Amino acid sequence: MDVQRIMEILKKVFKLSPIPTLFIAIPSFALVIYVLSNGMEGAISYIAYILSAYALIISIIGIVDIVKWVRRGIENHPIVKKALSIPVLKRYMTEAAFRTEASLYQGLFINLLYVAVKFFSGVYYRSLWFGELAVYYLLLAVMRFSLLRHVRRHKENKIAEWRKYRLCGIMLLFMNGALAAIIAIAIRENKGFEYAGVLIYVMALYAFYTIIIAVINVYKFRKYGSPVLSAAKVINLTTAMVSIFALETAMLTQFGGDDADFRQIMTSATGTGVCVIVLGMAVFMIIRSTKVLKNAAGQNPEIEFLNGGNGT
Repeated sequence: MDVQRIMEILKKVFKLSPIPTLFIAIPSFALVIYVLSNGMEGAISYIAYILSAYALIISIIGIVDIVKWVRRGIENHPIVKKALSIPVLKRYMTEAAFRTEASLYQGLFINLLYVAVKFFSGVYYRSLWFGELAVYYLLLAVMRFSLLRHVRRHKENKIAEWRKYRLCGIMLLFMNGALAAIIAIAIRENKGFEYAGVLIYVMALYAFYTIIIAVINVYKFRKYGSPVLSAAKVINLTTAMVSIFALETAMLTQFGGDDADFRQIMTSATGTGVCVIVLGMAVFMIIRSTKVLKNAAGQNPEIEFLNGGNGT
């Protein structure tokens, strides 16, 4: 069987149209939540895990088509057509640049809300893990706020955008050291994040939502050619991956039973994966931006003097 034939088969299996994707994903996620919440074991639990894994894969692959399908349905609704007569809403729906800028504010608000929840949970449950994660998310929020200020003040200055892009890469590089320390402690002490009641399911929905949207946006916003917007989406992706790590440790703590070795192996694998990916993104951002800035300075020696104060 040749490679092309294999690719066609994989495409048929994993790239479904929106309606079949939703019909498979929603019941699969509901089943795995039911199995986990009731502590069920045996064949039904394995079926639930396999279906939920498949559902997650097809959801990530098909999320763009699902969003387009839903958007078409919404845009054709009479109420939406009437709402588009409002200038701000019409601008949001029709102007990609305005919608992108608005998404930065939305991301900042959600990020700060998540920080507040983590801080409150850390105090309420006396959990060091929540406190450490809250500080990490707070630093990411500061980076996003810095990008917002830049978008408002230096929209047309590409040199300043590349400087800000490089600064975000440098900050991510240093913050990755802090993240690695948190993960190392979690591996050494074999502990994880703990959520009370149904809060773990809320966090699961948030984690899956953020990782899907982040992956889409990293690819989607490349076409706008804005280093600042690309940096913002890298921050979103970092936030999402850390959320997935936190969710995994919580799931293992709550549903993993007494198998300490299994918890440690899974925490090590996921934590190392997250750190390596974030490290790779940070190094790529630094190298890429430095190259662009050097090329720009070589073409125009005055550029460093003229734009020296705009990127920081």
